[in-house]
Amino acid sequence: MADTYHPIVAVVDFHHQRGPEVERWVGVDQGYDPAIDNDWQLLPFLALSDGAHAATEDFSYFTLVLKSTPERSLFGISCTRQLDSRELLHRPADVTRSTVQKAVVVITENPQTFAAIREKLSVVTRAWFAQKDFGDIEILERFQESLNKGFGSQEDDKDLYFGLSMRELIHQFKWQTLVLFKCLLLQPKMLFFGSNCEKMCLVQFSLISLIPTLMRHLRDCADPRMDYYATHVEKPTSLRTSERASLLAYMGVPLQIFGKGSLFGPYTPLQQLDTLADQDTKSYVVGSTNQLLLQQKDRYADILVNLDDNTINIFSPSLRNALALSTADRRWIDFLTQSVNDTWDEKNPSRPKDMGYAGSEEFIRLQFEEYLLSLLSASKYSRFVSNHKGDPKALLSEVEGDPSVEFGSEFMNQWALTENFALFERTTDSHLFDVVEPRHPCAGGLTIEDVQRRLAAQVSELHLDERWRGSKEAMGKHISTGRERVAGAINTLWADIEVMREAQRKRAEESKAAAANNPRTSEEKLAPRVAQAQASVQAASSRAGAYLSSWGAWASEKRKNWQKPETNNAPTAPTPLTLASTEMWAADESRPAVTSVSELSKERAIQPKEEDAEEDVQKTHQEDVANHIAAEDPWAQEKI
Repeated sequence: MADTYHPIVAVVDFHHQRGPEVERWVGVDQGYDPAIDNDWQLLPFLALSDGAHAATEDFSYFTLVLKSTPERSLFGISCTRQLDSRELLHRPADVTRSTVQKAVVVITENPQTFAAIREKLSVVTRAWFAQKDFGDIEILERFQESLNKGFGSQEDDKDLYFGLSMRELIHQFKWQTLVLFKCLLLQPKMLFFGSNCEKMCLVQFSLISLIPTLMRHLRDCADPRMDYYATHVEKPTSLRTSERASLLAYMGVPLQIFGKGSLFGPYTPLQQLDTLADQDTKSYVVGSTNQLLLQQKDRYADILVNLDDNTINIFSPSLRNALALSTADRRWIDFLTQSVNDTWDEKNPSRPKDMGYAGSEEFIRLQFEEYLLSLLSASKYSRFVSNHKGDPKALLSEVEGDPSVEFGSEFMNQWALTENFALFERTTDSHLFDVVEPRHPCAGGLTIEDVQRRLAAQVSELHLDERWRGSKEAMGKHISTGRERVAGAINTLWADIEVMREAQRKRAEESKAAAANNPRTSEEKLAPRVAQAQASVQAASSRAGAYLSSWGAWASEKRKNWQKPETNNAPTAPTPLTLASTEMWAADESRPAVTSVSELSKERAIQPKEEDAEEDVQKTHQEDVANHIAAEDPWAQEKI
């Protein structure tokens, strides 16, 4: 194992009595066991993740320590599959279970190649299981040889990002993506949990890849005791702004998140909890698929990212305060989130639907790179301002106040206490703000555009537009159905009315025809109706006449009593009837109260004469009777 640059292959088997164990190695010298020489006792547990038996195919990503001088980190990826033991062509005697579970593992020192290795590993493992003869490992040997040829001559300075696409990460976590990014800089104990082991590991790789060139500087991440990078890095003495690599190195990038006291374990089994609980382990980024770890999350995590329900729980109060996004932070991440949502394509999440630059993978990574460089420059300028408070001429005229406040004062204070900040201060120039402007990319107060963007994001998160669209469709459907029912009822009503009119018209025509042919018969039919009408009119007239006659007699009698004596000017005492009449008129609120008999006489004088009233009543009653008969029978109307 002298040349560890070349990947090696291992087969891990789950034995029904001994549990998971390394079955064989491919690509190593005869009789050499890397697991024994490097103390990889946990390799079988790393390769066969908890819950892998529930999936047809599962992938696990992990880190290992290479016992070399000096020690460095290696990275492993395993593909787990299972086969019905009855299908084996040569079934060994120790296979007693109904299924056989094995994992094919690739170990390399360069995690950037995992994306390409993963695709080949899946195909090879599937083909090896399809042989149904695990004793034939020729396909694994050819696979290991292809790994050496394919990845042995790759350029070390080429960025090969591995993990979920940044579009998917932002689409899943939205504004909380920036919270996770800033949390990574503070180096707390970050625990990721998910039932899907591969997705959980990919999210962690995606997060650390947001720090430029960090994926190529992870040699100290497998063990908290490693600190090679911090002890060998040198302060840059030159700068070529036209070269991105030179600019990043001069700005102190990558920030060394995983150094002394830190650990990176994309998949961490329960057998590795002793390392997490060790007092020398100050910070880590690890993942687990075991529910038992959730029961002790307060002990093993400052922040828990649950990928099953997409929640982020921060248990440390100081960390919660430090990760509160400022107005400029929220404006910045809302802009990125909107650029992703506006170009989101469900069929191809990794690329914008319009194939444009805005919202693309490169666009997002460059935005995070600009954010980080601005943060580093603002930090340097903040310290410069504090050291030159009495010399205003030394400050930049185009920068007002302390620009680091835009990134969050509490965040800047806690970041200044981390190991990666101490290394950044030691290995960078104090005037970095002369190279990169010390200003937040979205500096400024809250604007109406921020509010509109925030509301649009919340509507999108709650799917209010989809719910309202469904409600509008349902409402429109009900309104349309109701309109059809009402229109149908009205049409039916009018149809019935037309039928009735047509029937009446036909009866009238038939009656006219019958009358023309036989006038005597029609007169005989009409006579009872006319007689009945005349009788009704006479009865009504007699009742009205009797009433008016009695009323006229009563009025004449009273008129005699209302006349005043001509010789006496004093008013006479009213009779009981006169008093009652006065009270009756006074009770009517629509007219003034009558205070004397003379006024009552004048008001009575304007009433119509009884003869005229009797004639009007009789005439009105006759008209009502005629109208009633006409409404009952149109044919009688014509006769009347």
